[in-house]
Amino acid sequence: MHTILLPIDESETRAKRAAEIVRDLPGEPSEKAVILLNVSASTKQPWLQEFESQRDEGRAEPELPDSTTVAYELLADAGVEVETRLERGDIIEQILAVADEIDADNIIMSGRKKSAAGKMLFGSVTQSVLLESTRPVTVLLDEQ
Repeated sequence: MHTILLPIDESETRAKRAAEIVRDLPGEPSEKAVILLNVSASTKQPWLQEFESQRDEGRAEPELPDSTTVAYELLADAGVEVETRLERGDIIEQILAVADEIDADNIIMSGRKKSAAGKMLFGSVTQSVLLESTRPVTVLLDEQ
């Protein structure tokens, strides 16, 4: 079993693209296990406020952010074993901690092109995970 940690932010486009990459990796779907991870440093994000509200109301399975749902459905429909996790705290620390906890074979992240001049820089989270992880990290850059 190849275990992949896929941190997901609020972008449905990036989540879908990352899920498609994972789905299309070599090997049978049954050979892949994907953990979709949302991390929030605070509860100020609208999707997290909604999630917390639903959990406080006693819903067994609160709705996840749309970006996570998009990735989850794409992978599950392809026959890939997929699980979702929501963590709070420092984003970089949580990504690395979950990767260690699940003994991830790979971390796949979406990065962004940052400058108008076309200079490609990774976001601070992506760059920090690349530098601090002891596991392989695959970075997908936005095509925009």
